[in-house]
Amino acid sequence: MTDIDLLITGGTIVDGTGAPGRPGTLAVSGARIRLLDAIPESPAPGRTIDATGKVVAPGFIDLHSHSGLMILADPRHEPKVRQGITTEVIGVDGNSYAPFPDHGDLEAFAWLNSGLDGEPGREGITLDWDTVASYLGRFDRQVSPNIAYLIGNSALRIAAVGWDDEPASDGARAQMRTFLKEGMDEGAFGLSTGLDYPPGCYATTDELADLTREAGRSGGIYHSHVRYSLGDRFLDPFREAIEIGRRGEAPAHITHFYHRQTFPGTPDQMLGLVDVARATGQDVTFDAYPAEWASTRLLILIPTWVQAGGPAKTKERLADRTTRERIRKDLEERGVLFAGAGGLRSIRIGYLQRPENLRWEGKTMGELIDEAGTDPIDTLCDLLLAENLAVNEVTTGPHIDGIRRFLRHPIGMVGTDSTFVGAKPSPRTYGSFPRILGQFVRDEALLSLEEAIRRMTSAPAARLGLRDRGTIRDGAIADLVVFDPETVRSNATYEEPRRFPDGIEHVIVNGELVVDGGVHTGRTPGRALRHGRD
Repeated sequence: MTDIDLLITGGTIVDGTGAPGRPGTLAVSGARIRLLDAIPESPAPGRTIDATGKVVAPGFIDLHSHSGLMILADPRHEPKVRQGITTEVIGVDGNSYAPFPDHGDLEAFAWLNSGLDGEPGREGITLDWDTVASYLGRFDRQVSPNIAYLIGNSALRIAAVGWDDEPASDGARAQMRTFLKEGMDEGAFGLSTGLDYPPGCYATTDELADLTREAGRSGGIYHSHVRYSLGDRFLDPFREAIEIGRRGEAPAHITHFYHRQTFPGTPDQMLGLVDVARATGQDVTFDAYPAEWASTRLLILIPTWVQAGGPAKTKERLADRTTRERIRKDLEERGVLFAGAGGLRSIRIGYLQRPENLRWEGKTMGELIDEAGTDPIDTLCDLLLAENLAVNEVTTGPHIDGIRRFLRHPIGMVGTDSTFVGAKPSPRTYGSFPRILGQFVRDEALLSLEEAIRRMTSAPAARLGLRDRGTIRDGAIADLVVFDPETVRSNATYEEPRRFPDGIEHVIVNGELVVDGGVHTGRTPGRALRHGRD
């Protein structure tokens, strides 16, 4: 047994398929798993882990992460690997960073999106790529987890249409399809949209179906943050996502599927749309995050017409007094200015850059408004201008009943929707997967351990088309997690969100120990996975 690099003995193997856990011995040879009938008589020359009383599972796959830049600034990526995540999907919400044939557009887009993904200059990130291939090359064996990349339609629109709210001509559509196909050939897993975020939100349903068809031809998926401003603002956004998948003849995946208590209908109505579509033979899936706190860039409050033309034009409009009155009217109609939970005053400021403003990180907009003594709209616009638009917000999000209903649904998967900027991000960044294993599996018995792990491993691997990850079987890639089912839990809270979980003891990526005894080893064996090749 001289070719064993790592031996894991005594644990319960939960293989990711949903099958009952079983005792077993597992070896890692190179980057591959070997299942053994018994512990070798002679000691393995490599490391042995005694997993007695522990669960050995495939590494978890996160279907939604805002780490496309921040992981380059912090390659160890501890908030994710410390909760057992070995692969995460980036390029989500239409907000991806390739392809960008014009470097000035890439810099402007990173500026626009810095409230979500961090300001590159401040974080020490050099924007030195233009294609999907050159971007993916920044990750191979330079970060701890694997990444799977989606091409955002905002990048496609900027390259072919520009930053304005205008229809895409036939020529522009053809150009977007060409960029998308090239990116798919270079390893992307599909198309993403964030239909609350300019300029991607300016795309029509027909345009998105056209792009989805192109992604589908290459085996990709349509991964959508839906258009929450559409129609009845409750079910119509999800109807559009399903329709885009149907017309584009590609799998439709609705990301961060969630229900707020303020919504006019129920979680079951949302699930009913998915069930009806699947009953007709359409491939529709979703992920949800298990946290009551949402987070995004503060710019999401600003009407999309203000943001037409890109970040420089946005700043010009925010400074204009007449425009501010139009913004006020828009936010009043949307109900953003009410005083209760979920209103402007209750929003927590999640990320700021200027040293004189840092004391407001973790405080609410209401506290800032009161101290500034200015009108709420003026305070909002002035803050965005002072911070060069790079402000993050943390707000109330899904309610707990909706979380439970979505996690119970047989096709529900997990995406953390994690953000990495600011002192107090949403707790979902540090604790999503351990919360499921601790609270919802062990404490509430909402679903079995085997079924929960299937949702975190083989189901998302199948959604992405990953052939050798997501299950424990002989010859599969050794992405693994060893955890204690009795102690695993999330420690991240609203007040203290940057706390690592308990119970995640060992994490292995591509055969290498990244977390050992609950401590990061400093290794960066992660890869940019390439669709059709991994």
